[in-house]
Amino acid sequence: MELDEWWSRLSVRAQDWLTANNGDVVPDWVLTEIVAAGGDVSSDAGWVGESDADGWHLSDSAIDWIEATANDED
Repeated sequence: MELDEWWSRLSVRAQDWLTANNGDVVPDWVLTEIVAAGGDVSSDAGWVGESDADGWHLSDSAIDWIEATANDED
């Protein structure tokens, strides 16, 4: 499932966190919401980032999409 398909299923709190902290490590509670909304973090979808020692990240394209969405850009 693509980011634009599960985004609207997130709570406003999770959307707000992702918008305000765009590019940061995604906390477990937000990651749990993404998965519950249909986001498969083990897929090869363009929004899936990677895990490192700090935690899980969204991809650069997802970060760009969230920024554009927050700014009401197409």
